[in-house]
Amino acid sequence: MSDTVLCLIANPADSDLDVALAASIHKDVGGELNWLDHSVACEIIAPKSTEALSIARDRIGRKAVDAALVPQHGRRKNLLIADMDSTMIEQECIDELAAALGIKDAVAEITARAMNGELDFEQALDTRVALLKDLDLKAMEEVRRERITLAPGGRTLVQTMKAYGGYTALVSGGFTYFADYFAERIGFDEAVANVLELENNRLTGTVRKPIVDKDTKRTRLIALAEERNLPLSATMAVGDGANDLEMIGIAGMGVALHAKPSVAEKSPIRIDHGDLTALLYLQGFSEEDFIR
Repeated sequence: MSDTVLCLIANPADSDLDVALAASIHKDVGGELNWLDHSVACEIIAPKSTEALSIARDRIGRKAVDAALVPQHGRRKNLLIADMDSTMIEQECIDELAAALGIKDAVAEITARAMNGELDFEQALDTRVALLKDLDLKAMEEVRRERITLAPGGRTLVQTMKAYGGYTALVSGGFTYFADYFAERIGFDEAVANVLELENNRLTGTVRKPIVDKDTKRTRLIALAEERNLPLSATMAVGDGANDLEMIGIAGMGVALHAKPSVAEKSPIRIDHGDLTALLYLQGFSEEDFIR
């Protein structure tokens, strides 16, 4: 008997997962079907087919349903480390700061290439931050208040994992001005991010070194696991960009969420349609377990 679980997860706001689709996949792969939230998420425990994931994706076709295969043992994780921009929030903060200066398109193009792994992250960050020189704190506050929105399901993910004894860390290649604020709103235990340097309440166009990059994210995951006497198998990491790949790769459950194509392809688990509550379903939480 298989020691894996096949998860089928849709977006709660607009679900394509129904009883017929789940039953069709269940018939083909075998195992025990269990609904975690009707019309949103189900699991097939111990599928008998060795091709369960590819069969599920074939049956799903163009429907907006994610399929993932996870180990049955140690499925619930005790440590969550998450990216911020385009993961826990819906925007890239640096692009929105650029919008306040009327240069969003130029900066967003660099951001997209950096997140897809086409550019050196530190160089791309320095280039973009230099373009923000002289932006004042009042404009930054306006961006934070009016342009940034929390990603659906994020607070539920963090609060539920904390309620069940997990530790949660926001580790971002973005900026403390946003990370500290949104980490507190969402409920993270800690936040790590880059520091934008200011002079007379205006950006100097520089970021404090050393920067938070892919190495920082991987290192923080390892350090937090050691501090809490956890094996890496008990950790979960989520992100969308190339600078998240290393932490996603070493975590016990690494998830690419609405990620750049090159990142999704290299990640153990990809969630293209579900929201952040998908990370709870992957761990076997049912909707009634959620802390909202």
